[in-house]
Amino acid sequence: MDASTRFLHATEMGVGAWAWGDRIIWNYGGSYSDEDIRGAFDTSLEKSVRLIDTAEVYGRGRSERLIGEFLKTTDAPVLLATKFMPYPWRLRKKALLRALRHSLERLDVASVDLYQIHWHIPPRSIETWMDELAIAVQEELTRTVGVSNYSESQMLQAYSALARHEIPLASNQVEYHLLNRRAETSGLLARCHELDIRLIAYSPLAMGLLTGKYTVDSPPPGMRGRKAARILPKLPTLLRLMTQIGQDQGGKTNAQVALNWLICKGTMPIPGAKNAKQAEANAGALGWKLTEDQVAALDEASAEFSEK
Repeated sequence: MDASTRFLHATEMGVGAWAWGDRIIWNYGGSYSDEDIRGAFDTSLEKSVRLIDTAEVYGRGRSERLIGEFLKTTDAPVLLATKFMPYPWRLRKKALLRALRHSLERLDVASVDLYQIHWHIPPRSIETWMDELAIAVQEELTRTVGVSNYSESQMLQAYSALARHEIPLASNQVEYHLLNRRAETSGLLARCHELDIRLIAYSPLAMGLLTGKYTVDSPPPGMRGRKAARILPKLPTLLRLMTQIGQDQGGKTNAQVALNWLICKGTMPIPGAKNAKQAEANAGALGWKLTEDQVAALDEASAEFSEK
């Protein structure tokens, strides 16, 4: 394992900052405020959840700016991860370094710990952006580099392109949870383990569906509710199993069981937290492990949701 990437493998869980500033999906400014987000930030660090994952597009930069403000008033060590969105109109190679510098300005830091390509979007090739990521490492603007939403074949292209610069591909961030196990069924997770690429699992609670707080009669609000409509009728059996396993583990919540399942799979979940209470609850997934039998039972109960 490369020394520069070791911190990612040593980090069991991070916090996803997608909701920090996002009005469209998460109702930022309506159901929660900057003060609430500050509580999530502080509590995460207090509970030793030190990696914060953001992106230039989250809240149109608001997420990065909030994190930059919070960093000014804490002495606690923080690991920063952010992302570059390769929009089709970003045709110039230098767009990546320019975007990274803008992210650093919003975060008010000299460098980040992990810089990621948010999606693979043509027309620019994977190799083009990997060459630019290599420059970002060489110029010490980022400690490590990764990708997000890359398939196994795309990830292997990125891995090979970076290897030509003698730089490791540190991570691949994909959606992964009990209701979406494509990372497993596609072979992506196994390949990540084989190549020491850290799989970072975003939306690990399936946008709240795995918490058990939503039902057919009480779905998530807005766009999330429309997406959940086909899943909610099939959820009760899995949720009952999660509740039983949580009780057997000394009173863990469904959300904590879902997060620990991902940790047992050898991945790093990055659940969102919009306030201190949610951050504290997320941290309750750490410090214990599901048994092999419990992991197997969850695998079996969630198999029907997996998309091949």
